Amino acid sequence: MTEIREKKENVKRHLKELRQKLKEMQIAVTEELILPQPEEVKTLMYKMEQLLKVIESK
Repeated sequence: MTEIREKKENVKRHLKELRQKLKEMQIAVTEELILPQPEEVKTLMYKMEQLLKVIESK
């Protein structure tokens, strides 16, 4: 049960991090009219894919 709890906490932590990065990008785009760097977007996409793999491995 501990392993499942650790995975759940890990997923929650990563989701919070991704949400914060996306909020920052959204503010930059809408308020500052600055587009995110392509590498920044690719990094977030990669992290989301890794997170999806963890979730799907249940």
